[in-house]
Amino acid sequence: MKISDLITSEILRMLNESDENTAEIQRNDFASLIGCAPSQINYVLSSRFTPEHGYIIESRRGGGGYIKIRRVVMRKSTAFMHIINSIGDSIDMMSARIVIENCLQSELITKETARVMYAALSNNVMRSVPVILQDSLRAAILKEMLLVQI
Repeated sequence: MKISDLITSEILRMLNESDENTAEIQRNDFASLIGCAPSQINYVLSSRFTPEHGYIIESRRGGGGYIKIRRVVMRKSTAFMHIINSIGDSIDMMSARIVIENCLQSELITKETARVMYAALSNNVMRSVPVILQDSLRAAILKEMLLVQI
């Protein structure tokens, strides 16, 4: 498991265990617990826990500083539209996987739907498409798959 996946899963675990959909961490302590550099925590937060993915990040600097990650609960159709709008014109497989995992974690899609999405967007499927077009095709397919969920 990659370190960014480990960080993500630990934050998601904390969010899932919280009654308030909130996880609070001290970056340096959390980095020590995971065994990574504090900058890797920043990377995961800025790439996987964005408003487009349904999260709000608050931070307080200083000696007792913390980072608070809050999962925003919204209607299913609103959540899908935010996700679709955040995808843009292209998406690589890793980012698509994160979108699908977030949808699954938020119970917007089922495990079966996620498996079909992974398969349809996989690099194996894209192999016959010119490399320069793969990420734009992947984005178009992912958007359509999400649209039919509304």
